[in-house]
Amino acid sequence: METEIQQEQYNDVTSAEAVAAIEGSDNQNLPKLPPAQEPESQFELITRELANFWQEFSQNFNKFFQAYKQIFIILAWLLAAVVTAKIILAVLDAINDVPLAQPVLELIGIIYTTWFVFRYLIKESTRQELTTEIDSIKKQFLG
Repeated sequence: METEIQQEQYNDVTSAEAVAAIEGSDNQNLPKLPPAQEPESQFELITRELANFWQEFSQNFNKFFQAYKQIFIILAWLLAAVVTAKIILAVLDAINDVPLAQPVLELIGIIYTTWFVFRYLIKESTRQELTTEIDSIKKQFLG
């Protein structure tokens, strides 16, 4: 007997009261499904994936560069020093190919070295003068 009553309750689901209760209820609070999306074309899918890849790549590259910024700066200075040394050596090699340039430059170097030794390195007072001059140059560059 109980099952018959229960079956009548379940069968009476489409009663007018139940429909009126659903129609009169506040639809704003009910959960809603997102609108159906149109299927993406293969071009749109590839474009979206490439855009995501480049965005992630740029973020990862920026993080990597910030983490190793000091190392990159040191490597750039070393590369610049090597390039500068190569250029200077090439210029000196070109000058050495000029006749009489090499012996004249060697003579100038010997004369300047001799003058420097006699001017600054023989007496103690001139050595102190040289050290104070070097210290002042250091202060100018290093602050």
